[in-house]
Amino acid sequence: MNDTELLHLLALLKIEGVGDIVAKKLINHCGSAEDIFKTKASKLTSIDGIGQVLIKNLKNKTVFKLAETELKYIKENNINTLFYNDQNYPNRLKHCIDGPILLFTSGKIDFNNRKIISIVGTREITSYGTDFCKKLIEDLAPLNPIIVSGFAYGVDIVAHKAAMDNNLQTIGVIAHGLNQVYPKVHKKYVAKMEENGGFMTEFWSNSNPEKENFVKRNRIVAGMSEATIVIESAEKGGSLITANLANDYNRDVFAAPGRTSDKYSQGCNNLIKTQRAHLLTSAADILYILNWEINDKADAKTIQKQLFVTLENDEQIIYDYLLKTGKQLLDVIALDCDFPIFKIASILLNMELKGVIRPLPGKLFEVV
Repeated sequence: MNDTELLHLLALLKIEGVGDIVAKKLINHCGSAEDIFKTKASKLTSIDGIGQVLIKNLKNKTVFKLAETELKYIKENNINTLFYNDQNYPNRLKHCIDGPILLFTSGKIDFNNRKIISIVGTREITSYGTDFCKKLIEDLAPLNPIIVSGFAYGVDIVAHKAAMDNNLQTIGVIAHGLNQVYPKVHKKYVAKMEENGGFMTEFWSNSNPEKENFVKRNRIVAGMSEATIVIESAEKGGSLITANLANDYNRDVFAAPGRTSDKYSQGCNNLIKTQRAHLLTSAADILYILNWEINDKADAKTIQKQLFVTLENDEQIIYDYLLKTGKQLLDVIALDCDFPIFKIASILLNMELKGVIRPLPGKLFEVV
């Protein structure tokens, strides 16, 4: 997008009564943000939902002063902008009717990797939640996913740090402008995150981390990801809003279960109980539900079969079974080898990581 069009788009977004949905409707009808301001009122009135009040507001030239100030900030600070029709705009977010028409990013974000998951949860993360989150991301690392979260206290920052520890791209979706860091104590992580990933927001440089902004940014976290994972949550919380949005967008939602007496497992347990989230016990559950293949050359790190692999007893039973029977469905393996589904999925993942079996389309597995 050239500077002239960006200026007009920024100005359009400052017009009273124009949000993401209306802005998209106007641009789709007129062709561009610049053309909207040039289009005659008589033609604009023919657009469904565009009334005289909004048309009058489009004559407000003061919005261009605000747009010029923001454009100057963008240029001086090397901020990247993503227009919703751009090729590098998050693909899944394009299909959300209320997705932001314009995003601001910093760092080195690359959306060519199709495996994008968001990890959310309480700011009061427990040792159980911390260990679960770290192990989950470590086990998912061979698939090289992008880890998305909100850069807040608790689950968010644990997820970001675990992603960086495993050399995965991670993106913090923030609820304010890129000119500040919130919470300030997380400033020490900014530079490293921007080396492989970075930050994304729809808010201008003069936007502060207001309460309503956090709720609004949750739709980006949910919309851009293939799946949303809730690690820990109380009975009410922002992560549950994100989970509900993900369900509304027809995305998969996973929740880590906890003891019924634990305060920060209530939200996850309720999601599972009401069938608004898949039960998540290990990374294998994600591979099974999303049909991800760990040997996908386009997206995963190469995993070579190890020499002199040591198998656990359960792994040896499955290995011998597949060696004898050939390709088999996960459910059939579980039945014939007398393992529960949740356990067989975890065992198969470990065997994939060791390079002794590989997944095939249709939930089939075979010995390498």
